[in-house]
Amino acid sequence: MDTRIQVVAGAVAIALLAIVLDLVRRRRLLERYALLWMLASLVLLGLAVWRELLDQVASALGVAFPPNALFVIALGFVLLLLLHFSVAVSRLSDQTKILAQRVALLEDRVRQSDAQPPPTDTRNGDATDEETRRREMIGAGRRLADG
Repeated sequence: MDTRIQVVAGAVAIALLAIVLDLVRRRRLLERYALLWMLASLVLLGLAVWRELLDQVASALGVAFPPNALFVIALGFVLLLLLHFSVAVSRLSDQTKILAQRVALLEDRVRQSDAQPPPTDTRNGDATDEETRRREMIGAGRRLADG
């Protein structure tokens, strides 16, 4: 491998590592994702610095020109990250849908409780707090059982 290619690959790996650390420091990247990116940058840095290892990896992958093995490894890593993020987005989408449904049910429950007149105390005609809470709880329990 040409020394110039080795220096460029090492500089890119170090720059990637620095960017990841800065994003974590500014709380723009979660630590669990930062670990993946830091691992990738350290692997690329190790392969860029250690020529013999890169030659062995290139021959194991069937790549004739060892620096191209760096690109193959980086591409594989990016594909794995895309798969991981697709799974995470799918899970978050399902959770968002469930939360939206729960919010809609709670809003409906609030609307129904606002539409019902408060119970009145037969002695003085005013609604009692304790009686109001009791009836709201009974109504909410019935709606949940029906629903």
